[in-house]
Amino acid sequence: MRIALDATPLILTSGGLPRYVNELSLALAQEFPEDEYFLLSDQPFPFLRNAPPNLIRGRGAYAELDRRWWLWGVRQAIRESGAQLFHGTNFEVPYLSETPAILTIHDLSPWRNPEWHDSAGRVRRRTPWLVRFRRARLILTVSEAVRKEIISHFGVRPEQVRAVPLAASTLFRPAPAGISRQTHPAARPFFLFVGTLEPRKNVAALVDAWRATKTETGADLIIAGRNRTDFVPIEPCEGLNLLGEVADEQLPRLYSDALAFVYPTFYEGFGLPVLEAMQCGCPVITSHDPAVMEVAGGAAIHANSGHELADAMRSIASSHSLRKDLHKAGLARAADFSWKDTARATRAIYAELLGNA
Repeated sequence: MRIALDATPLILTSGGLPRYVNELSLALAQEFPEDEYFLLSDQPFPFLRNAPPNLIRGRGAYAELDRRWWLWGVRQAIRESGAQLFHGTNFEVPYLSETPAILTIHDLSPWRNPEWHDSAGRVRRRTPWLVRFRRARLILTVSEAVRKEIISHFGVRPEQVRAVPLAASTLFRPAPAGISRQTHPAARPFFLFVGTLEPRKNVAALVDAWRATKTETGADLIIAGRNRTDFVPIEPCEGLNLLGEVADEQLPRLYSDALAFVYPTFYEGFGLPVLEAMQCGCPVITSHDPAVMEVAGGAAIHANSGHELADAMRSIASSHSLRKDLHKAGLARAADFSWKDTARATRAIYAELLGNA
């Protein structure tokens, strides 16, 4: 089997989109060495480290016509690779192509609230057109919650939309005790947020809840993540540590040392940082968002309002037994997911579409 995947999300330095393309393509190539997987994009992207030989960087746009990538260039790149199917990993597939395609729609945030995305105009305009005219044979998404949303929002048949869950990378595991804590500046216990800093993550509510409780809990707050241009800056104060973007290799230490990972997001397609925290043994406080609740599977504390968040943070800080219970439940829940399973389920869909099931 020869499959082409859109590698454009890899131009981002962090976040769920590059994690999806990175982990999925590596797991596909490792699990199915008899296949070839081609990463295609019209923009330069860092190639994956330790890529097996059947994971191949396809060529990008270099001819004049190719610069209209989704109309012309990607079709030429697919032909050159000999791919039998194209997987649009981020809301887009070729506008016209003789090669069958599937489309991943991670969530409906571009349509749920335009204020959550100041640069998603193209997705809002083009993706509905691609769906309406069946430019993709099937739509993939990452949770049952979003699958139901897609069926309702786009008016597609249920059998056209498949949910394949994600997983935390094997990089995320409890950090050994006694290892240097140079990856974070907190000398006191701390709560942690990790994620792209953007409007729908509801970081302001977290900061307010922390400020209301920090005298009682004696805990600092660490916020780590890439700052998007539409995010309202947080006013500095004592005990608040804004780390900016943190290398993946440093995140397990942060998760492992935190009192709890607090993720009060308004809306998610999956909520991958929740699983990453759990796989490191970190207690999790998160919202009642349906996708996040589906992923957490009862192994987290759920809180929406600032009052609920503050109460949950007080409870975590004051109860060793509660932290221990959430540590155990989170590790068990994270073990239900793996990128091997994601790759196998995705590859089965490729085979189905190509008539090889």
